[in-house]
Parts: sequence; C-alpha cells; structure tokens
Amino acid sequence: MILDESQYVNNYNTKTFRAIAKMNARVNIALSGTPIENSVTEFWAIFQLILPGLFPKLQEFKKMPLEDISKTAKPFMLRRLKADVLGDLPEKSEADIYSSLNREQKVMYLAYLQQLQEKVSDYDSEDFQRNRMEILAGLTRLRQICCDPRLVDPVYEGGSGKLEQLVEILRNAQENNQHVLVFSQFTSMLKLIEAELAKENLSHLYLSGKTPPAERITLVNQFNEGNTDVFLISLKAGGTGLNLTGADTVILFDLWWNPAVEEQAAGRAHRIGQKKNVQVYRFIAEGTIEEKINQLQQDKKMLFDQLIVSEGEEALSRQRLTNDDIKQILGIQS
Repeated sequence: MILDESQYVNNYNTKTFRAIAKMNARVNIALSGTPIENSVTEFWAIFQLILPGLFPKLQEFKKMPLEDISKTAKPFMLRRLKADVLGDLPEKSEADIYSSLNREQKVMYLAYLQQLQEKVSDYDSEDFQRNRMEILAGLTRLRQICCDPRLVDPVYEGGSGKLEQLVEILRNAQENNQHVLVFSQFTSMLKLIEAELAKENLSHLYLSGKTPPAERITLVNQFNEGNTDVFLISLKAGGTGLNLTGADTVILFDLWWNPAVEEQAAGRAHRIGQKKNVQVYRFIAEGTIEEKINQLQQDKKMLFDQLIVSEGEEALSRQRLTNDDIKQILGIQS
C-alpha cells in the first residue's frame, strides 16, 4: 500500500484514517513533502498506518521526548531534498515584500486590533480555551484587513496598499515576459485581484476548490503553454498536486500559519521540468500582525526539523498557536 500525499490522512479521528488502518497490506509506504504540518500527533498517525506498533499509544506517545521520537522513526524514514536528486534544477530565490497600509486601511486595522486587544488582554488560560475560535476569527479579520478591508467590509472604498503593490509587480512582470502564480487563502481576495487584473488588461486564469477536476487540467495546460500572464490560485485548493513549471514567479499574497504549506505552493513552479530560475515573494503588511506572524515563524523552527532532520540539529517546538503566541501577535505584554 502506497499513501501518496500522506499528510491528508494524518488525522486519526477521520473515517478515512480508520478505513486505511483496517487494510491488510504486506508493505506500507507513506510519501509526503510535509509529514508534519501542525502537531506531533500527525507524525504518530502516519506511522500508525504504515508501521502500527512502532510507537506506543497516543497518550504515552505525547509524553515521549522529541529526540526519542526522532531516534525511533529514523531507521524507517528516507528523506530526499530536491538538491540531492535534481542537480540540474534551476535556483529558487525567496524574498519578503513589505507593503504599507493605506490611511483608511490603517484606521480600520487599528480599530479592530484595539477591540481584540481589549478583549484578550485579561484572559487566563481557561478564557483562551473557551474563546479560542472567537480569538482566531478575530485574527483572521485582522489578516483580511491587511489584504484588503473589503474582505471584512464590502462597502469600504479606501483602497489596499498590498493590492496596489501587487498590481505594480504584475505590470512589471508582464513587461519582462514573466509568468506569475498568485496564491491566497482567501478566494474572495482572489476575486478582488481578478477584477484589478481585468482593468489592467493582464491575462489571467483562476482556480479554486470549486474548479472541476477536468477544468483544472485544462487551466494548468493553458497556463504552461505560456499564453497567460497570471494564474490566481486558492492556496488550499492548488497548493499541492499541480505542475506549473510555466511560471517563473510565485507570489504568496497572504501569510499562512504553517510555512510548510507555503513551501508546497512554491513547489508548484520549482519542480522537475522547470527551465528558469524561480523567484518567490511573500507579501507582508508592514507594522501589522503579519510581521509578528512572520517573526514567530522565524523564531520557532518547525517541529518538522526536530523529527526529520539529522540528529543533533536544534529546533524549537511549534505544535500549535499557544496563548503566549496570540498575545505576542497582538502586542500584549504577558
């Protein structure tokens, strides 16, 4: 049994996981570029499917030191980087692009930020757990305002600094005959971008989770033929499984909590068949929680590093967004 993209079955509470666990195969292999996205329990789940019994029951597993987990799993893992197996693959460069909020955008952002700060500042641990979904919804609204306030308030007319910067970069890309992938987790944001591209006469395609499979193939082939300037793609719908080597530029319009998802998205262009160097841009709204999310990602290496990289390399645990993380993002002193 071969489980390709095995990160899609790393939730042990799902029917899919339970159904696979009942299969009786002589040899089990799991393939994944991101075997751990958020929690160490995802690692346990995948090994329960391919090598049940290697690790103890979940509650005991959670108590294991990460170093012990790594040592136990290491004989059964084979890791290959692109650089190891694709020596002729062109280079990939990454850069953070900072944009400023427009005046009206900033007023709206600060109002929502202050409201959330006042609500969260006196929360204890129980309050955080009880109101966790509401807090995350508030963080999402702040991130949406960073993209374009119309995602929160459809009648807003003050413009978006990030959207304006994107359009400028896409104009320059067209002049230089570059072909660009633009990823966003918000399909409503992609629709706003699509409207701007139409005004600029920039040819574009659009793919979301609602795009039928047959049409996805058509869109991918059309883009790779080189006749389209921009491909707008929903991060969750098109971040994996697509071959888009017709692109030489990748733009991540908004930050995702998990950098592994962003890496997968960039990998749509930087893969076998690519003939050009690939430039990846991560858009960050300056002076906002996007900067703090980015810093949080840099300060705490992914859990992936602790379990997958060679023994002895250090990294900090990054299992989920903690109460202290939320306070740090919102600029609240612990």
